[in-house]
Amino acid sequence: MASKTLRRRLYHGDVDGRRNEHLDASGGLDSLEEPLLANYEHNDGHSVHVRTLEDIWADEKKREHLHWTIIFSNVIAQWAQWLANVVIGSGSLLARLLTLHSITQNEVSRKLLLSPLSHLQEERLRNLQQRLEVPFDGSKVEHQDGLKHLWKLAYPGRELPPLKSELWKEMGWQGSDPSTDFRGGGFISLENLIYFAEKYPDSFQNLLLKKDGNRAEWEYPFAVAGINISFMLAQMLDLQTGKPSSVAAKRFLELLNEDEMAFDNLYCVAFKMMDAQWLAKQASYMQFNEVLKSTRTQLERELALEDVANVKDLPSYNLLR
Repeated sequence: MASKTLRRRLYHGDVDGRRNEHLDASGGLDSLEEPLLANYEHNDGHSVHVRTLEDIWADEKKREHLHWTIIFSNVIAQWAQWLANVVIGSGSLLARLLTLHSITQNEVSRKLLLSPLSHLQEERLRNLQQRLEVPFDGSKVEHQDGLKHLWKLAYPGRELPPLKSELWKEMGWQGSDPSTDFRGGGFISLENLIYFAEKYPDSFQNLLLKKDGNRAEWEYPFAVAGINISFMLAQMLDLQTGKPSSVAAKRFLELLNEDEMAFDNLYCVAFKMMDAQWLAKQASYMQFNEVLKSTRTQLERELALEDVANVKDLPSYNLLR
């Protein structure tokens, strides 16, 4: 679904206009086909090249260039040898930094693996996985009511439109029937949007109405973007496989121990983070997938921080208001 909806190949083209650049070598080179210095023909029919003063100067310049090239090569070789001795003597700083980073990541991962899931974590993880398995069904009253509730939260005081109406496009649905946009996102993506609107109404309204920053002429559709974020989080946290393999996925299980709604709260952080990166990149509609990927990368970094025990400990949580 969402991975195929906006999951871009919402396709971006050449953003900076350079992808289609090419060098036209077919023209402008005809003049170089003529010799710079003429060849004179001898009486026997053989052409003889006459050396001119320009030829002599050219040869002298070549010899001088070769001389300086040799000197610089020797200097560079000596410098490289000195640098090699320094690196070998003191140990490679880069190698040390990479090793330290690797040790840090492995240490975090090891600590997370040492703790088996508690009964509470198992129960909450199971409940979350069950939520993920529920597809959106436009024929179900509960799901219809969910859409209606979302409209009332998004546009308080406005008249509720029919479930099929062009007015739904204002919220960022792609067509007049929102139910066609859920696909693989499932009912949980609607629940995430509702939770966001109820828990953080100011942030929700700012994103819905694109109040912050200098916006693109062709903005991302709010509701469909929300569905993609739900799908991205489920993949990042390995929730559909049930076998967490990354540091972020393992850390999330710890967050579940502290907060039953950790997934929904993380969704709200991810949505705000995505919009912040959107503005920072001055992105437009065709770059949505690129922004979503960078959002995932940033989330993974923050979840890998050692002092994160709750969604509120994430640095980007401060974006919410």
